[in-house]
Amino acid sequence: DQVFELYDTYGFPVDLTALIAREKGFDVDEAGFEKAMATQKERSRAASSSSTEDWTVIKDGAVEDFVGYDHLEHKVQLLRYRKINSVKAGEQFQLVLNSTPFYPEGGGQVGDTGLLIDSMGETISIIDTKKENNLIVHYTKTLPQNVADTFTAQVNAAERFRSECNHSATHLMHQALREILGTHVEQKGSMAQGAGLRFDFSHFSKLSPEEIEAVETFVNTCINQKIELEEKRSVPVAEAMKSGAMALFGEKYGDAVRTIRLGDSIELCGGTHVKNTADIWSFKIVSESAVASGIRRIEAITGEAVQTFFDAQERMLKRINESLKHPQDAVKAIGNLQAENALLKKELEALSKVQTQIVKQELQTQLKTVNGVEFLAAEVDLTPPAIKDLAFDLGQGKDNLFLILVTQKGGKPLVSCYISKALVAERSMNAGTIVKELGKHIQGGGGGQPFFATAGGKNPEGIPAMLEAAAALVE
Repeated sequence: DQVFELYDTYGFPVDLTALIAREKGFDVDEAGFEKAMATQKERSRAASSSSTEDWTVIKDGAVEDFVGYDHLEHKVQLLRYRKINSVKAGEQFQLVLNSTPFYPEGGGQVGDTGLLIDSMGETISIIDTKKENNLIVHYTKTLPQNVADTFTAQVNAAERFRSECNHSATHLMHQALREILGTHVEQKGSMAQGAGLRFDFSHFSKLSPEEIEAVETFVNTCINQKIELEEKRSVPVAEAMKSGAMALFGEKYGDAVRTIRLGDSIELCGGTHVKNTADIWSFKIVSESAVASGIRRIEAITGEAVQTFFDAQERMLKRINESLKHPQDAVKAIGNLQAENALLKKELEALSKVQTQIVKQELQTQLKTVNGVEFLAAEVDLTPPAIKDLAFDLGQGKDNLFLILVTQKGGKPLVSCYISKALVAERSMNAGTIVKELGKHIQGGGGGQPFFATAGGKNPEGIPAMLEAAAALVE
């Protein structure tokens, strides 16, 4: 499962995972990986399968109107609906209203959720809002009992507000990045939702802690300045561009656009925003990373989420302080521990080298020449990296060495095979092939290069039989 997660989630090559695992004394369940891969493919095929019924039209010719910039609650009527089915989401309905306060997903902002309330007070949850073919489509799990009724459309105000805080903070952060890093910064993608914001932008290097702090300070200064929102609707696009409004690369705009100004930040934007930057309350960057060559990603939070973040940080600091026995200077205490750990690591490495040399001397006395091959198959008490170093050290100056070295880590056996390159060439011996065969004795498998390979297993009781099988290879 772990190997599959590394491959499926992070794109880490399976063969590289297997190589690293063997060097650390672990084996890879290749059959389990293939099974997980097949399950994922089937799951993906199933999730992508869906069916959509035709629209049922209640009122034809009516024009849908979006009123969500000014209202979070509005009287509406149902124009049309249809049922959709998917393995992932199950049965849902898409509703189109004559007028709606629900903002549809777009411009980097998630769609609104909320309620549809009929004249009898019965409610239906709006679980998402999207735009399809110029229609604002509302997603529900059920249909109203009376589709011809007049309804009250009610947006989830708290969730909308959190999304607005994060959307407005995105604009301010975009401005901050361009002023601090340079005008080469361009938005490449964004997502503003209740839980936080994500912003992808062009930049050539990782942001330094000082740059991140400068961006946070810039945005929080704008918040503290209590800047009023300046919104203009139906502005001719040429006029908007002339005023300095920033158009986002890849976005399509009509002849008339909407502009959003927050202080010196002015952008073409169709999303919803706070009325005053003070509403955002606070801004905090929680991560900065690379998503592609020349593209960076910032994830950030605002409002109450910032308080929650700092509360969690404070609890963590308290636990760290308790673990350190409440030192006067926790940072200095951690530094001392790091220095002590580094010293102990060096001492351990030195002891490991001494142990490896002792094992080397013992093994040199046990080498036997069989049919022109210097051979040894033995179990040693060394780490996998130390075994690899030892094998190559023993092989220096030898063109006929064949080694099988076995160790155990956590009760699991690991076999390493070293073959001099001359033997590989002259006798067609292959370490990768050999460890795959020997690995069967310990219920494992592996591979590697022709001159060095490893295999991990689950059954240490098979080690004696494996060593005997190795000896038989040169007899």
